[in-house]
Amino acid sequence: MRMRNPKDKELVLKNCDFYYTEFDNNNPIHLEIGMGKGKFILEMALKYPNINFIGVEKYSSVASVAIKKINEYKPNNLKILIIDAIKLEEILSKKIDTIYLNFSDPWPKDRHAKRRLTSPNYLISYDKLFKNDAHIIMKTDNDNLFAYSINSFKEHGYNTIKISYDLHNEAIENIMTEYEEKFSKEGIKIKYIEVKK
Repeated sequence: MRMRNPKDKELVLKNCDFYYTEFDNNNPIHLEIGMGKGKFILEMALKYPNINFIGVEKYSSVASVAIKKINEYKPNNLKILIIDAIKLEEILSKKIDTIYLNFSDPWPKDRHAKRRLTSPNYLISYDKLFKNDAHIIMKTDNDNLFAYSINSFKEHGYNTIKISYDLHNEAIENIMTEYEEKFSKEGIKIKYIEVKK
């Protein structure tokens, strides 16, 4: 269910200082597609000041919540884009080192498979974003999406670097998203995969 528009959405969006422009350094750029309310990408930017981060969110109502959080800390290594992921090539061609896909919409019906962020059409579009080697890190609570994604990565030429069916019980560095905290409290195991090609 899509969230309602916050009352101050338009003001927050108008006054945002974090819309994507070129970074003024040559640090690696990590991209989160579907940043939601921004917890993950903000904490990553604060923890890793020598990496540049871009958070992408399709829905302006959700992005406005993230912007308010980001405004509290004002990291200089974090930018945001409000855009559909399939259009990212126009802006970020050959700029990205790592992509994060955190708790993406599973689109459970077969007829909607092409909308999944790990479907072949999206993986082809990501190829055009990577500066050098392709590197994707994905987390999900959804077993079917995870199985689909493992197969999709393999068919697209990716090699699995790390995989877990119970992330929180393994020694893998992890910053949680809002959804992840919620699912974890409900006892749902978090699936994780890191792939490269």
